[in-house]
This record gives sequence, C-alpha cells and structure tokens, in this order.
Amino acid sequence: MYRPVTASRTSLPLWMIALIVFGVLAILGITIGLLVHFLAVENTTYYYQGTFKVLDIPYNRNYERETSTETNYLSKILETKMVDAFQSSDIYRQYINSQVITLVPDSNSVTAHIWLIFKAPRSVKENTRGRIENILRQMLWNHSGSLTTDPNSLRLVEISKVNAEKIINNRCGRRARMSPTYDRVKGGSSAQEGEWPWQASLKKNGQHYCGASLISERSLVTAAHCFQKTKNPRNYTVSFGTKVNPPYMQHDVQQIIIHEDYIQGEHHDDIAVILLTEKVLFKNDVHRVCLPEATQIFAAGEGVVVTGWGALSYDGEYPVLLQKAPVKIIDTNTCNAREAYNGLVQDTMLCAGYMEGNIDACQGDSGGPLVYPNSRNIWYLAGIVSWGVECGKINKPGVYTRVTAYRNWIASKTGI
Repeated sequence: MYRPVTASRTSLPLWMIALIVFGVLAILGITIGLLVHFLAVENTTYYYQGTFKVLDIPYNRNYERETSTETNYLSKILETKMVDAFQSSDIYRQYINSQVITLVPDSNSVTAHIWLIFKAPRSVKENTRGRIENILRQMLWNHSGSLTTDPNSLRLVEISKVNAEKIINNRCGRRARMSPTYDRVKGGSSAQEGEWPWQASLKKNGQHYCGASLISERSLVTAAHCFQKTKNPRNYTVSFGTKVNPPYMQHDVQQIIIHEDYIQGEHHDDIAVILLTEKVLFKNDVHRVCLPEATQIFAAGEGVVVTGWGALSYDGEYPVLLQKAPVKIIDTNTCNAREAYNGLVQDTMLCAGYMEGNIDACQGDSGGPLVYPNSRNIWYLAGIVSWGVECGKINKPGVYTRVTAYRNWIASKTGI
C-alpha cells in the first residue's frame, strides 16, 4: 500500500520566535504608553461658565451696559480677584484665563457671569473642576476690600469650545491673545490673523478704498470723506480679515449715512455709518469693537493703535496684509501749535502719532480705526482716520475724528 509523501513540519528558530514576541510586546507597550500619556499626562483645554452674586450694591442700570464706567470698574475688581486666587493656588499651572462677561443688576445685588479656561490631563478633569469651584468659593468667602460676595450663589458648568468662543465673540473689543508688541502703518508691520477683528475694508467697485470699523452685526463707522465721489450703496462692498484680496466674508452695503453737518472738502464732522444688507456672523477673527461712552476721556500720552491697508509711505506702495502701528495721543494744544496745525484741530478731532514723525496713518487708511485698550485689555474705538499732511512728517501727526464727540450721533443712527 502506497502512502503519499507528506512534507515534514519545520519549526521556526527560537531566535526568530523571540524576536516576534519582543516586537509584539514592544508595539503593545508603546500603544499602552501613548494611551496612558494621552489620558493621564497630555493636557486638554476645558472651558467653564459660571455665576455668582456681589451683594449690597444698589440697583443701577449702568451695570447692564458693557462699556459703562460702573461695569468696567466692578469687572476689573472681580477679574483681579480671580487672577490672584488662581495664580496663588496649587493649579496655577493649569490656569489660562478668566473674564467677567456680563453683569446683571438686581434690587440690591449684581450677578457676575464669568468665563474661564484651564488646561488639565483628562485623568484629573473632575478633580480640576472641583478645585476650580473650591478656589472660587474660597475667594467669595474672603471679603477683603469693599465688596461682599455670596459663596453659596456660585454656579459653575463646563461648556464646549464652540460655545465658549461664541460667548467671547459676542462681546465687544475682545480678541485672541496676541504679541504685546505693535509696529506700523507708515513705519509699522503686518498684523496677525484675527488680531484686529473689527477692521474692515470698504471697497469701491471691488477695489480697496477706505477702512472701516465693525460696531454691530450690521453697522460700521468710517469717514464721511470716503464718499465724496459717490454715495450710491451699490458701488460699495465691505470685507474683513487681514487681506483685501481675495475678499473675506464680503457683504453688500444697504445704506450710507453721512453726518448732516459734513461739508465736502472740509475736515469737521468727518464721520459716516454704513449699514449692511445682511448681518455679519461673528467669529474669532471677525467681531465688533467697543464704542466708548460719550464721557470717556482718552488722555494725551495714552498708547493707541492705528490699523489699515494704506500706503506704506506718502505716494508709496500698498501692502498685501493689514498693517498696524503704535502711536500716542497728542495734546490738542500741542497739535495746534503754529509749527504744527496752527489752530485747525477742533475739539471734535483727536491728534495721534509723534511730533517727530515717522509712524502715521497714510493714504488708504481713511475711515479706519484708532483703538485703545483699557485696563482689562478690552479695545475701544477712540478715533477714525480723517486727515493730515502727507504721512509721518515732522510736526504733522495724524488727525482723527474723535468718536466720543459723536457717540450720541452714532446711537441715533444705529441704536447702539
């Protein structure tokens, strides 16, 4: 009886088996290590929203106004207390930011709505949230200073990144954290993406013509002299971002409202409001600047920033990217000196720049923003680029429409 020939089984050498086992264990070890690192070590950003009550404050409607003196004063105190509390705690390395978003006045108290950001490993997420609550509650128990706060009123919930950004983007004058150094417009440098989210390009027949500042979902302010050739809204569009081309988030203009006392060819009352056909969807890189109260004072010597796509020098080249420049507010008497503007600067105007020249707004910057950061790093529209003699000349700084002088006029046209 024949039997077929069968192949004999050959076993792998021991060294090869050992190598395979070692490889499998190594891959398994790396996978487990990465998983442990991700869950226990790698930091994740968490966002929180909370409320608490400040007691013994008589009812005052001004706390409802996000730009009022009362709101800024109380918010600054509370924000300072939060920063001090977290930075002196055992989770100071995880703390990123905390802000007062709104204040809601009641009969004898004010409810503060707050917003916080922390970074923590996922493995200690719940523990971190508990520590945040404890630190805030301890802060509220501590009645140092003139404020009385209610620890039992504290409420804190985690929110998504999308909702956290929406909260911030709906408030005026906030922006992403940027480099503290500013340069520019004649004598400056390019802006970072989203650094000046209220800056707009007013285009005439598709070409950048003037700057403008977003002050609400549908309203912008700019200079009246930008409309000397035509006031037909159909000739204009508005876009945002750091580049003028291609246009980013372009919108059509529905109406142009020029100050009633503006006279073409003259400098006084150089202000206009632009109403868009559709609302602007606020995003991280596009949202509104704060309008100052009519009583707000921007003192001589204060640091401000002017931005725009204007010429880099008089009759010079135009930039591709939005430019920024640090300037200082100049006393009107200094600006009106005989060797400067010899009395041409009115009380409704504001001088900013340097008497020694160099850094200044220039052609194409007209209508754009001159902005000021308050002590909470919230940005206010102090001026509108209006006029000057060439760009960056000695004794000829930029002259701006003083926004506080027209605050009530803006409100009458926009309801803001």
